[in-house]
Formats: sequence, C-alpha cells, structure tokens
Amino acid sequence: MELVQKLSNARDVQKELVDIDWDNLGFSLTPTDYMYVMKCCRGEHFSDGELRRFGNIELSPSSGVLNYGQGLYEGLKAYRKKDGNILLFRPEENAMRIQRGADRMCMPCPPVQQFVEAVKATVLANHRWIPPAGKGSLYIRPLLMGSGAVLGLAPAPEYTFLIYVSPVGNYFKEGLAPINLLVEAEIHRATPGGTGGIKCIGNYAAVLKAQAAAKAKDFTDVLYLDSIRKKYLEEVSSCNVFVVKDNVISTPAVEGTILPGITRKSIMDVARSQGFKVEERLIAVDELLEADEVFCTGTAVVVSPGELYGNNGVGPVSQQVYSTLINLQMGLTEDTMGWTLELKLK
Repeated sequence: MELVQKLSNARDVQKELVDIDWDNLGFSLTPTDYMYVMKCCRGEHFSDGELRRFGNIELSPSSGVLNYGQGLYEGLKAYRKKDGNILLFRPEENAMRIQRGADRMCMPCPPVQQFVEAVKATVLANHRWIPPAGKGSLYIRPLLMGSGAVLGLAPAPEYTFLIYVSPVGNYFKEGLAPINLLVEAEIHRATPGGTGGIKCIGNYAAVLKAQAAAKAKDFTDVLYLDSIRKKYLEEVSSCNVFVVKDNVISTPAVEGTILPGITRKSIMDVARSQGFKVEERLIAVDELLEADEVFCTGTAVVVSPGELYGNNGVGPVSQQVYSTLINLQMGLTEDTMGWTLELKLK
C-alpha cells in the first residue's frame, strides 16, 4: 500500500482552507499542520517514515549537521488547480538531485519513489494550506541531514530526512517586475572542486554578507562571477541566470560550481520548444552590456527579469517563458511535457 494511503488519516483535518490573507502572502514561513520524518543509520536504508505534527526537532549538540554542515535541502512547489486538485512539478527531478548531493556529502538518501511518496503524503496532509488557484503555492522543503552525534570529522552515524511546507507568495516582492542585481567580483559563491553544484546547506550562508551589502545599496540581489578569472557569470544568490541576445538564450554551463536548477532545465526545454536557440557556455560579464534581456530562474522565483547595465524592464522573452512555465505549473495549460503530477483530494 502506498505511503499516501497508509497515512491518509492525517488528511482528516478540517476540509476548508485555513483563514489566511491569501492576497498578501509573502515568502516567509507559515507553520502548517504536519511534517514528515524518517531516519536511518549509516550504511543502511531509510525505512518508512511518518507524519508528525509540525514542530521543533531534537538534535544532539554534536550532530553532524550542526558541527560539520553535513546537510542538504531541496525546494519544490504544489499548486491548487481551479478544480481543487493539486499539481506537483517534476518532484522526481528533486529526488534525483538530492541523491547526487547525498553521494557528494557521504549520506544515505531515499530512493526516488520513496522521496516522491513522502512529498505526496506531506502535501496531502497539509492540503488546506495550499493557496486557492492563482493566489500562490505551497512551498515544499525536504531536508537531509546528519543527525547523529559525531565529535571527530567523519560522516554522522544516523541521518534524518524531513519535509515541511509553507504557503507562499512571490519570493521577490517585485514579483515579475525587474529586480536590481549587483555584480560581485570579490566574494564568491563557489569554487571548482567544492559543493557549488549541489544544494549543500553551507552554500547559502556564505552569500549573506554580499547580499546584505548589495541590499544596503538598494540592490535586490547579487550576481556572482567565477572565482578563478573573475569575469564569467555564475549565479545569483539562489537563482540561475540567463542572457538573451536576438533569438539566442544563453546560460552558464553547469560544471561543478553552478547548481543544475530544475526550473533552469525546464526553461531551457520550453525555450527550445518555442524556437529559441539555447546555449550553455561561458558568458563573460561584458556580454551584459549588449544583452537584450537578463533573467533569473529558480523554484522560489520561477522567472525574475534582472536590471543590469541599462537592460531594464520585463522583456518579451522573460514574459513568454515565464507565462508558459507558470501556466503549466498551475494547470492552466495542457502539460505536453509530462512534467506535472496531479494529486486528487477525496
């Protein structure tokens, strides 16, 4: 029996939506009803997990995640359709990406089907927190961490896989309106041979200093350059970046320092299907001067146009790929790509 069926009693919470101002959702945590937890020891496999009431967790002060940063996270969304059913967007891609990250971080990881079933169970248990159609989404945060105690530098003896969710609106308050990006040449997000290509938890606190400095200058976020030559585009703090010139859409090649974003991958496929030429390559910062458009992509932001060197406004390409992808994610258009997974409420 599927995990969703075994744990279906958690869906017996009141059926109506919670009382939230859906029109003014930001991107911040709203505690929901349930989280999902499962554990395993090093060298073993994750057994079936369980839904628990959302709340604090207990960790040893000597846990691997607290002392050595042995942790990964993922991010995906659930949307409510107009008929009330729920759509997930490519959850198997998140499952495969966390597996690659777990291998790099010496952690066991749930297989793809177990990951997807856990996501489905968590979403269904918290379905009353999913915004009405067109009002936002349910952000889903899977975590994989070394929860066992370890004093010397070594893989933790025990691991916890956890999923929690929160209803959210736009990541940037500007929504699809342009965001101001500051090019950063001295502080770097990742280095060759490091963990820039996986969703390691340590990748993100490292950008806070540059991000805070940029915001103090009234910029929205930071666009990082490569750490070796300091001239090629890499990423924004938590987004991939694209540059448009004529009918060509270019994005930095994924070669270990750049996260292979699922939205990035989806936008590339969408753009190709619409007749654009899509390139993955080294993009020198000077090319921004001649670009027609610059935009960022990510699970949280979907697509955000960037303002750089006078390339301002929501360009037609940014608008086109955004509309195509968001309409597919929300179930407003037919999913010819086979990317969505529909969950039906009983």
